Amino acid sequence: MIIAAAGWLAFGGAGNVPGLPAVANTPVADSSSAAFSICGDGRHVNCVVDGDTFWFQGEKIRIADIDTPELSPPRCEAERIKGEAAKARLLALLNAGNFSLTAGWRDEDKYGRKLRTVIRSGHSLGDTLVNEGLARRWDGARHGWCG
Repeated sequence: MIIAAAGWLAFGGAGNVPGLPAVANTPVADSSSAAFSICGDGRHVNCVVDGDTFWFQGEKIRIADIDTPELSPPRCEAERIKGEAAKARLLALLNAGNFSLTAGWRDEDKYGRKLRTVIRSGHSLGDTLVNEGLARRWDGARHGWCG
């Protein structure tokens, strides 16, 4: 029954329930923003750790839909170079305007980071990094970047 109801809602069935369409079909407003910097020693409030991890309002966020090259430590020079480029691009994307954070099936990863997709104007910032060759779609496993 739950599966049937979820399917009904997912395929527009909510349009027949008074009051529900406004809630079910309203996109989340891009109301979050901050002045981000690169994380360093000390307090982490609004800063970028690497291409798929950042701190926002004192909370560590792991971008749920992508994986980027490791920087701590990189396994080869090519991974370091691409990882630094992904980090710089994420910094620029986060500073480019308002965004929203959406949760998926899991709230946190095993390291206590919040798992979120970063959205601007209905599009994932992770997709931007993937399209620019700086990230891969997250498939549940880490894959090497060294060749």
